[in-house]
Amino acid sequence: MNNAKAVTFGVQHLLAMYAGAILVPLIIGGAIGFNTEQMTYLVAIDILMCGVATLLQVWSGKFVGIGLPVVLGCTFTALTPIITIGTSKSIGSIYGAIIVSGIVIVLISGFFGKLVRFFPPVVTGCVVTIIGISLLPTAMTNMGGGDATAADFGSSTNLLLGFITLVTIVVIYRFTKGFMRAIAILMGLIVGTVLGMVMGIVSFAPVKEASWFHMVQPFYFGKPEFHIEPIITMTLVAIVSLVESTGVYYALGDICKKPLNSKDLARGYRAEGLASIIGGIFNAFPYTTYSQNVGLVQITGVKERKVIFITGTMLVVLGFLPKAAALTQIIPTPVLGAAMIAMFGTVITQGMKMLAPEIIKSMENALIVACAVGLGVGVSVVPQVFQALPDSLSILFANGIVTGSVTAIVLNIVFNMIGKSHVETKMHAVGQAEIVKE
Repeated sequence: MNNAKAVTFGVQHLLAMYAGAILVPLIIGGAIGFNTEQMTYLVAIDILMCGVATLLQVWSGKFVGIGLPVVLGCTFTALTPIITIGTSKSIGSIYGAIIVSGIVIVLISGFFGKLVRFFPPVVTGCVVTIIGISLLPTAMTNMGGGDATAADFGSSTNLLLGFITLVTIVVIYRFTKGFMRAIAILMGLIVGTVLGMVMGIVSFAPVKEASWFHMVQPFYFGKPEFHIEPIITMTLVAIVSLVESTGVYYALGDICKKPLNSKDLARGYRAEGLASIIGGIFNAFPYTTYSQNVGLVQITGVKERKVIFITGTMLVVLGFLPKAAALTQIIPTPVLGAAMIAMFGTVITQGMKMLAPEIIKSMENALIVACAVGLGVGVSVVPQVFQALPDSLSILFANGIVTGSVTAIVLNIVFNMIGKSHVETKMHAVGQAEIVKE
């Protein structure tokens, strides 16, 4: 493949993942209350770290890199935990937890295959579903205008802008195929923002204030802090992401006709762990494989790693350009909320896709899902329910994701592992990769 074609395909991959890449820092920064300058840095460093994580993964070394054409971005499963930690603890607690979770992943990468049996689809599906549902209030609030106390919250202007954006995403997804379908959410953001400009509610002030170039710096938002609850939460999120990534690895291995062994998987896991460590140091996020880019590989038939190297390099370059990051801040809040509904709805359907065959499989699994999702979502809605417990427990179980995850893990052990042979347990765990591959 010549360089011109490689660059074209590289740009396609960048566009396919760009909406997800910019939504994460915009949502987190907005929820935590960052100012314009901080938001610009957060978006820029996230874009840069997406590139670094992608390059680490596509490069096949002795220690890191699975060597497949995969693009990495921040996992949406980390959104609720990060926002919760940032609002209930501190910014430093977020990055301390991300760094430690990354270290844990690196340490367990060599034998993670043996731990996968504790995270079958019935467990990971519960976690993903809980996270997706807990994100929806944020999406709806943004679609209404962002500030529920504002006079124009839920105004006809905000709702019209939001619904036009959502309809645009649906129409593009329905009537297009291939690459255009892959960038439906990005196109919805663009259409909504242009409409917002016509309506006079778009401000270019963040772009004007941003510099053309900046140098990233470690611990930009402050030194990391280490607290047990955030660390446990982010480690659980990281493990769930690894389970999902395993399916992506196998899917790409099939597409690229490259059989994967345990050493390949270990290098892939280490790359994700290392990316999270670096992300925490530079105040970015944990990173995982983006399935939309896997779909793009399958659609185009282009499997060369050279293309992904170009994508990763472009992301790194963009990360040094604050004006490019600031451009994302002109997106009207209702437009952002509409895109979030589509994205978070996708997270929920991914969880449902994992759970559906498991629920059909047995009544025990149905009870596991009922209890885990019920408790997880319930605690997310009413976090004060455990406030009468000792501090060491109330702090931990006030987090719906932790409560739901622990419930799913324990009940899966009780119903599907205790009293079962090792072979039966292993067969029960198998299937995660197949579900993601589909």
